Amino acid sequence: MSKAELARAAKVSPITISRIENGLPCRMDTKRKIILALGLRLSDKDKIFKDE
Repeated sequence: MSKAELARAAKVSPITISRIENGLPCRMDTKRKIILALGLRLSDKDKIFKDE
């Protein structure tokens, strides 16, 4: 999945996806949207967001 596709599926901007990839913080709601857009369960957050 491309950044643009993920951004569309999660209903966030592509810039937000880029910022997260570069290690910048984001809101919990944004993380939830991304996890669900990837087809994962919320309990899988550690697979995507390693910093927590």
